[in-house]
Amino acid sequence: MFEHEGNWGKALEYYDLQVRSGVSGKKDGNSRRLSLEQTGAANPLSFATDTDEMRQSRPYKGLIKSLQQIGCTHLLGLYCHGLTSSKGQLQHDLEFTELQYESAWRAGNWDFSLPSVGSFPPSTDDIKYDHFNENLHSCLRALQEGDLSDFQRRLKYSKQALVWTISHASEESTEYIYLTIIKIQMLQHIGMAWDLRWQYNSTMIGLQKQNVTSEPVIPSTEKLSRMDMDWCSILQRMQLHMNLLEPFIAFRRVLLQVLGCRDSMLQHLLQSASTLRKGSRFSQSAAALHEFKFLSVEMKEQSPSLYWLGRLEEAKLFRAQGQHEMAINLAMYISQSCHSDEEASNVYRLIGKWLAETRSSNSRTILEKYLKPAVSIADDVNTTDKKAMERKCQTHFHLAHYADALFRSHEERLNSNEWQAAMRLRKHKTIELEALIKRLRSSTKGERTDYAGKIQELQKQVAMDKEEAQKLQDDRDNFLSLALDGYNRCLVIGDKYDVRVVFRLISLWFSLPNRKNVVNSMLNAIDEVQSFKFIPLVYQIASRMGSSKDGQGPLNFQFALVSLVKKMALDHPYHTILQLLALANGDRIKDKQRSKSSFVVDMDKKLAAENLLNELSSYHGAIICQMKQMVEIYIRLAEMETKREDTNKRVTLPRDLRNLPALERVPVVTANISIDHSCQYPEGSFPHFKGLGDSVMVMNGINAPKVVECLGSDGCRYRQLAKSGNDDLRQDAVMEQFFSLVNTFLRNHQDTWKRRLGVRTYKVVPFTPSAGVLEWVNGTLPLGEYLLGSMRNGGAHGRYGIGDWSFLKCREHMLNERDKRKAFEEVCRNFRPVMHYFFLERFLQPAEWFEKRLAYTRSVAASSMVGYIVGLGDRHSMNILIDQATAEVVHIDLGVAFEQGLMLKTPERVPFRLTRDIIDGMGVTGVEGVFRRCCEETLSVMRNNKEALLTIVEVFIHDPLYKWALSPLKALQRQKEMDDDLDTSLEEPQNEYEGNKDAARALMRVKQKLDGYEEGEMRSIHGQVQQLIQDAIDPERLCQMFPGWGAWL
Repeated sequence: MFEHEGNWGKALEYYDLQVRSGVSGKKDGNSRRLSLEQTGAANPLSFATDTDEMRQSRPYKGLIKSLQQIGCTHLLGLYCHGLTSSKGQLQHDLEFTELQYESAWRAGNWDFSLPSVGSFPPSTDDIKYDHFNENLHSCLRALQEGDLSDFQRRLKYSKQALVWTISHASEESTEYIYLTIIKIQMLQHIGMAWDLRWQYNSTMIGLQKQNVTSEPVIPSTEKLSRMDMDWCSILQRMQLHMNLLEPFIAFRRVLLQVLGCRDSMLQHLLQSASTLRKGSRFSQSAAALHEFKFLSVEMKEQSPSLYWLGRLEEAKLFRAQGQHEMAINLAMYISQSCHSDEEASNVYRLIGKWLAETRSSNSRTILEKYLKPAVSIADDVNTTDKKAMERKCQTHFHLAHYADALFRSHEERLNSNEWQAAMRLRKHKTIELEALIKRLRSSTKGERTDYAGKIQELQKQVAMDKEEAQKLQDDRDNFLSLALDGYNRCLVIGDKYDVRVVFRLISLWFSLPNRKNVVNSMLNAIDEVQSFKFIPLVYQIASRMGSSKDGQGPLNFQFALVSLVKKMALDHPYHTILQLLALANGDRIKDKQRSKSSFVVDMDKKLAAENLLNELSSYHGAIICQMKQMVEIYIRLAEMETKREDTNKRVTLPRDLRNLPALERVPVVTANISIDHSCQYPEGSFPHFKGLGDSVMVMNGINAPKVVECLGSDGCRYRQLAKSGNDDLRQDAVMEQFFSLVNTFLRNHQDTWKRRLGVRTYKVVPFTPSAGVLEWVNGTLPLGEYLLGSMRNGGAHGRYGIGDWSFLKCREHMLNERDKRKAFEEVCRNFRPVMHYFFLERFLQPAEWFEKRLAYTRSVAASSMVGYIVGLGDRHSMNILIDQATAEVVHIDLGVAFEQGLMLKTPERVPFRLTRDIIDGMGVTGVEGVFRRCCEETLSVMRNNKEALLTIVEVFIHDPLYKWALSPLKALQRQKEMDDDLDTSLEEPQNEYEGNKDAARALMRVKQKLDGYEEGEMRSIHGQVQQLIQDAIDPERLCQMFPGWGAWL
């Protein structure tokens, strides 16, 4: 386990304990064997003896691997030498021999040799045995000494052996194949190195040994360029897969050492230290830095900047190891000693960032002494170098981020109860002062002295209080301006922080629309920042148009907002105009639903959208005209009346919907259109709308959604779900947006990226408050349909649960029994889980079965954690789909979010769906192992990105179209306890104050979850996941769920 996690220090301790216990165990074993021989007992079988020897040798090999991975080269050499002399039987162990040769070539010990295990050159039968490290050691020694014959023979046979192993490897052994490819690349580099060192073409293997030049040549940096390019390519492709990358890093260090390339060696050691640090191989990174410092001290005069880069990397390593004070002190020493402007900016930035994170200094020092000078120096350096521009972007971001944190701190203080109480006290003091002044005028001469003293004292207090309040407000405004300017510059210069910055910037704009510096920031952003950076939030930005409260005057918030939307629409019409059309259709609600105040209708927004569309018509008139046609087609389709008997049948479309003209300027609405940064969308860059299929499939549901096929110009048929009814698809669109952003964070984190953790998403396009289109997720099946069948009377439970109760019987039993806990336990006894058959039925090869079950478990873990954070409810078995090809789960019908499930008639008390069938699909380990670890990794990433996620939710809060509270009628309809035509007087319009209050409550709960609060107590990530799993499988909670949810399923 420790090896798997890369915790080699713990692995070393464990193997050491095993070796010690093995030695004492061996003594006992010898005495027992002696007693058996004395009593004439038979000797153990040779197979048992071999197995015992293998078991005994495993801890020794583990110790060698651990020492090697930790970087204790000298200690490893001594240990291997000791083992060779004391453990005779290990000399004939091929794996042990390979480990020793690997240790030798890593240490540059070319005198090392062992008695050969097998003959060399190997016979055709022996080639399958792995002698890679022995051959590599021999090749490197031959390269050092110029022995061409031995070099060619070893290189040839090693390549043959590796090719043989790849050709005979199972396709399932991907990591082994990747490692073998890395070994082949190492041999390729050593072949190139021979040509450089001995000026001889090593590819001429067929020739006899020829004389090499008497003296080796030290290759120049230019001659090493091809090897360097290969190395950079490998480094990029490996993406911190340290098990694959680390052997090549060690090999390249030894190779450059043999070639004698001192400059390249220094560059490699510095790059290696950084890569190993990022891969959490701290001890190996420290070893690389130690060697770097030893070599660079002599060359400090020739290349001082490289020396200081090494010292800065050392400071970063200290910080990565948790030694924050040492990191900061070393960085401060570097800032005083290093005189390069480019590096000085980076050093100042890091010191400011680290001081802010550890709160080791006051804000004025951090800003004035480090972060502001870092920005100033970076701006003075005129360069177009990509890396330098990234650094400049980083510098602006860290200044803006810190200023933003200070702004929020001041804003919280000014809005706190303590500050309000202090303000009331100040007001009281001011009134008291005025009263004393009045009395002073009418007082006697003797009283005036007393009054004058008190007045003077109060005047000082009031003046001090005013000064403090004014300073706090001025500082707050200054920090806000600094943050806004920094964020704008960050967006202009680079793209590394686009997601975080855009969301935070929009949040600041929306929360402070009446401040002049906010409006100025918006106008600057419109002029300077490329519009594609705001496209991820086009829905929220456009939704804010038309609010009459957003400031007065010609250059107010609304003017800036409309200008931004107009710029986005001009540059990226296919990503913006549909949102404007949806706003313009804000009052289009079917007559049946008009009486129900289920939808937010804002005429100001409708008029603002229509006005902007009219303006845009002079630029994109043809696109807008065709998009309106397409929207009308889909609205008609969604609202098309069908008969009850048409459910689950194909229905032919009316002639006018079948014979549609091709709309060349309109993309297929559910196709993914890449955002073009150059704002060019030529013909053919996306599949356009060519019409609809002749018929639709009418699905089951109150509003009879229709599955339709849209014909694309690329020849594909895009399946879509046209939906119209009480559910507002704008809520689903917002949730899918949130999932996509969480996926961005999960992809950017090493551990979650390696595990391929993420939430499956699909496209949701609202056209009116009650109608829209969803992307049909091809190849999926509702979980409930697989388990129970479409009529809830068959499925997997019908096939495999012979003798079990039916779902309907279980539901009836739960409805009728008063003692819910007892009834639930009885249902569970008579309804066994069968989900594991899904994998046995569909994935017949063992490796594929294992891979898909793993993908399923990871998918359930990620979606459970993300769903919990956003309070996703109504997770019954028909709202979770399973992909029949990948086994990943897809969540649909996302209208109950932010813990609105607690408002249902029967409240949902579980954090996510983790019922017995869901767990059964994970295999024998259930929620332990993979599921729990993936939950912890997902939650860890979300907690680490807490600030960004809260900003995202905050932006959604400012979306005036999002309804945060579940109305009483909708709550009842969700659990189908009321007839659809029932009088809707229960539901009242949600006023603005209530909406804001619900939104603030939702944000507060999300923040509590990301802080780790459960039941009022703060938990660690492990503790929080443990609590959530416990709550999700708690029979006491499950038995109280609405019976239609199927808690036993």
